[in-house]
Amino acid sequence: MASTLEKFIHSLDLRALPRVLQIQSGFYGQDSVYEMFGNECSLSTEEVIKVIGFKINKLIASICENNEVSQFSAKVELPLNFPGLYKVVADKTPYVSIEEIARKVSIGPTRFGHPCFYSTEDIKLANFTIKHNEQITFNSVEEVHGTMAVNCVVVRNNQSHSLTLPLSQEGEFYECEDDQIYTLKEIAEWKIPKCRHRIVKLSNTLHMWDSSSPLPENFDGCLILMPVYEVQAVMKFRKDIVHILSDLDVEVKDVTDCYDTSSFLQPFSLEDIFERTSKEFPMIAEIMEGPSGSQKPYKLLSAGKEIVIHKKYQAARVLASEIRSDSSKKRYLIPMSYKGKFKRRPREFPTAYDLEIARSEKEHLHVVATKAFTSPHKELFSVSVGDQFLVQQRQTSEVLYEGRKRLIDVLACEQILIDSYKKVLLPMYMEGGFVEVIHDKKQYHLSEICKEFHLPFNVKVSVRDLSIEKDVLAAAPGLQFEEEITDSYLLISSASSPVESWEIPVYRLSMLVHLLSKDVQTVVPPVTRTTVEEISEEEYYMLRRYENLTLHPPPRPPKKPTAPSPTFAVPKEGVSDMLQAPKVRYHVLSLNALQPQVMFCGFKVSISLLYPYGMYTDGSQLPVIGKLAITDRKG
Repeated sequence: MASTLEKFIHSLDLRALPRVLQIQSGFYGQDSVYEMFGNECSLSTEEVIKVIGFKINKLIASICENNEVSQFSAKVELPLNFPGLYKVVADKTPYVSIEEIARKVSIGPTRFGHPCFYSTEDIKLANFTIKHNEQITFNSVEEVHGTMAVNCVVVRNNQSHSLTLPLSQEGEFYECEDDQIYTLKEIAEWKIPKCRHRIVKLSNTLHMWDSSSPLPENFDGCLILMPVYEVQAVMKFRKDIVHILSDLDVEVKDVTDCYDTSSFLQPFSLEDIFERTSKEFPMIAEIMEGPSGSQKPYKLLSAGKEIVIHKKYQAARVLASEIRSDSSKKRYLIPMSYKGKFKRRPREFPTAYDLEIARSEKEHLHVVATKAFTSPHKELFSVSVGDQFLVQQRQTSEVLYEGRKRLIDVLACEQILIDSYKKVLLPMYMEGGFVEVIHDKKQYHLSEICKEFHLPFNVKVSVRDLSIEKDVLAAAPGLQFEEEITDSYLLISSASSPVESWEIPVYRLSMLVHLLSKDVQTVVPPVTRTTVEEISEEEYYMLRRYENLTLHPPPRPPKKPTAPSPTFAVPKEGVSDMLQAPKVRYHVLSLNALQPQVMFCGFKVSISLLYPYGMYTDGSQLPVIGKLAITDRKG
């Protein structure tokens, strides 16, 4: 049965790909097939195409009022790289079965592909009962004992329960609230169900507003996003990938069951190649669709070139940012094989707690105070601007607090005087400012810094990497090494002239190849060239945000032992039961360094985070992990 291309996409299950389509009613141009702006614009009747995938090409956005499209709101087109970070508003329309969720919602191996739902009724399984309104995390779809099912996790009383739900399970399922923030590209790839729109709330803009933006100035409301899909297809007698927009006015018929799909080339993404077993490498592939970019090796990876893929592996990288006062700082991923050398640059520490984290057993941390601090206790030291200290170690000290003695965490230091040293104690909660004094003139390789010092760590390139044609790090005024990450890579070289090999990132490089049945002439890969990868601001925030999920947060800083802070007068209306309950001692705000404003008890609160791990308050004392300022009152 024929249908429009758009209806076919909406009804298609990604797991059923590839599909062979025959054009029933064509859209004609000057030739049988031609391209305009990278998209196919003409398809002839009876032509046959093999659909290998589809993705959202762009988004049509409307300003949303009360979760509805405003009748006065004009529709604007947003590219997927439109700047900003967004929160996803939970869909209020229920799903009637697990099968509907699996068909419409993206469920995959990455962190993005683990959607959460709850059922309005209890679900009784063989040896476990999912309670109504209990969060169910969907991790993967696979065949279990001959039946298609979804692998799920339910966390109850801090204990994870793994279970499977058959696709045939019916009920009333609603999407759970999502407190994460995403780029538009992430939302388009993972968070827009098929045949549904998606409401998002602008959380934070990554760039200043300008007159070319399709959104109003200072806009901070909700948008309703409608996707326009792009079909990726292979045509007979062509080695490249064609792109067809879903709103093209053609009718198609699925003829997969009566067509020999082997007559088409089979394209593979880098992710597909990486999923192959290690014993299948090395392999020779021809590039069908190469990446964009002028940096090596990207400019060598053009369509039609043959490459050798030697192996797959996980490799360590150091995430680094330029030390600049303006907003145009660049971000890099630096491989451990980088051959340049670095000299240390002074670090800045906003609190005494930061000094404790940065101190090393190898050397005394020498700092100068840049901000005065008056201690509320005579047992502890008051700091003046210009005071110099050698940081010793963390310990506890007894102080007099409201007429009673109390133990608190302190940082033992030696104050450097003109001709002597004085032992002093600084409260760990101390809000101050310190700058490191560097005595070390040694030059370090990257691996030495990661082994001997705590990150973050400030450096400047002192000897550039001579094996790189243009060392972009050498031009930086200074670099902050922020953290080590582990990422997936393929090692490739040119099949025609294997002089050198390159590491290419699997998940940050868009590229399609088809495998050739040629024998690999050389098993040993040629010398590997170092590549310093410059990443965009959005990629940087994504790496920081999700890499930090695997790290253990630092210990919670001790609370300042002072008199209770004044409390806000908050009207009862609109305050959650959790905040009103007298037995609740702490309220946890799950924050992100990218989210500088949140609503708290009816107030719009600006946050200046010192640590990207969250904030705790008990209504009377605020630990020095962040600063809050009330900027606006809602209602």
